[in-house]
Amino acid sequence: MKLTTEYIKYAKLPLLFVAAFFFGAFAGKAVTYLSNEAVETSSASTSWGLSFQEEGKRPVGNATIEELKEYDAYYAKDTEDKILYLTFDAGYENGNTPAILDALKKHNVPATFFVVGHFVSENPDLIKRMVAEGHTVGNHTMTHPNMSKISTKEDFAKELGGVEQLYEEITNTPMTKFYRPPQGIYSKENLSMAKEMGYHTFFWSLAYVDWYQDKQPSKEEAFEKLLKRIHPGAVVLLHSTSSTNAQILDELLSKWEEMGYHFGALDQLVADA
Repeated sequence: MKLTTEYIKYAKLPLLFVAAFFFGAFAGKAVTYLSNEAVETSSASTSWGLSFQEEGKRPVGNATIEELKEYDAYYAKDTEDKILYLTFDAGYENGNTPAILDALKKHNVPATFFVVGHFVSENPDLIKRMVAEGHTVGNHTMTHPNMSKISTKEDFAKELGGVEQLYEEITNTPMTKFYRPPQGIYSKENLSMAKEMGYHTFFWSLAYVDWYQDKQPSKEEAFEKLLKRIHPGAVVLLHSTSSTNAQILDELLSKWEEMGYHFGALDQLVADA
């Protein structure tokens, strides 16, 4: 079965974006979407993608919940309970994170911030605030590379270990071993290496195009995606660089609450898996 892929995960660093999407399961053939033309390609790596088939229902991912579970990896929870897991990718800081933290605090919502190395080193006060307010700081790698191109455990460990060290220097506590692959690109080998290091890998089941700094979505565009496609057990990916997210998060959380949703932390998802 060939699925229609609607969401593409791009890099979060300024001026660095990925123009292609690789669709497939853990190995074998994939489909690269480039300039609206689908071209089959063989690849050992895969870029996480989703197919939304019914409003209010969990989308179909490249891999199933059960397939990912073998690698301590997740993209959603299999449940009818209206619980959401809110996550943010933090590739850099441009002034929007404080407002996001304010909204989370107002609604008493736990979140996980997946951070890259320079975000940690350049924003120690924000890291401390995240921890103090009950959020989890996850690992988005030291330099935000295509991790599927890293073939040795030593180099893989350096990308994750560098962030761990910076975090521990700031907080004096070990980093929670939650990992999100940059650009959503992964391979079986990557997932295995992360698991061997004690990490849980997290993809997502809801996201929208919020990362272009010169083309931020309107409130209406954001709500169109984030309200209609929310679903029980969703792992939501937003970017903390988005001015739209900073502006709408308070209202967005209220609307989700009005729809009957409540919020959980990723460690709850892991514990229930």
